[in-house]
Amino acid sequence: MYDLPSEFPEELGLPDQFHELQPTLLSITCKPSNYPPEDCLTAQDLNVYYDPHHTLWHKRPDWFLVLGATHVDQQDQLRWSYVIWQEGISPFLVVELLSPGTEAEDLGRSSMRLADKPPSKWQVYEQILQVPFYAVFDRIQNQFRLFILTGGRYQEQDLPERRFWFEELGLGLGVWTGPYRGVNGRWLRWYDADWTCIPTPAEEAERERQRAEAAEAALNQAQSAAQQAQEEAIRNFLAMGLDVSQIAAALGVSEALVQRVRDGLGD
Repeated sequence: MYDLPSEFPEELGLPDQFHELQPTLLSITCKPSNYPPEDCLTAQDLNVYYDPHHTLWHKRPDWFLVLGATHVDQQDQLRWSYVIWQEGISPFLVVELLSPGTEAEDLGRSSMRLADKPPSKWQVYEQILQVPFYAVFDRIQNQFRLFILTGGRYQEQDLPERRFWFEELGLGLGVWTGPYRGVNGRWLRWYDADWTCIPTPAEEAERERQRAEAAEAALNQAQSAAQQAQEEAIRNFLAMGLDVSQIAAALGVSEALVQRVRDGLGD
């Protein structure tokens, strides 16, 4: 599918389908083992205001994670935006999903900053917010890149297996190929210490269904095996000449069952 250019070259545009699916997948599976859920804020396409001297300047990360953010439990407290001078905590991780129109800014390749113009995303994340971890994912090129803030500058990490382990989170992040919400493709996913994908609620429900079916099948098989063993014991006692009541008493079964097995021998 193709994205056609806008008649308004300056407009930022709206998120495409992938920019809705991928951030949602990151949010619903982001479960750091070292932090309780109420201490983790995940957001997608939420404006981040970063400069108290230019209160209209903002960036809109495709997805970000804040550790230690103030938890809200009432609908009227939900954030309209993330204002850094009010929150007091910068994001721990920002993820940008590359597209031809945003690649230059996302990777710091845009033109030099002018004094009266807002900085690029890269400049904001690296120099102003000083976000410790910055990830970019290009689904078309199947490229996952991660940068760590070191000495005030981002240093790209070598990711031969296209994944990275976050010690602070007790989680890994990497590229996974498979279906999500009925769409096959490459996705950024969270992993546990065994590099197993953290399941989505739908995946967990499917696993529970499969476990329940397997348990039921195992129970049915065990019951069938027990019944067969019971009937075999009845046949053995019948061959020894014991009567129905004796066999029932010896095996602790009903006389009706013994009679049914005996009747079956005559067929």
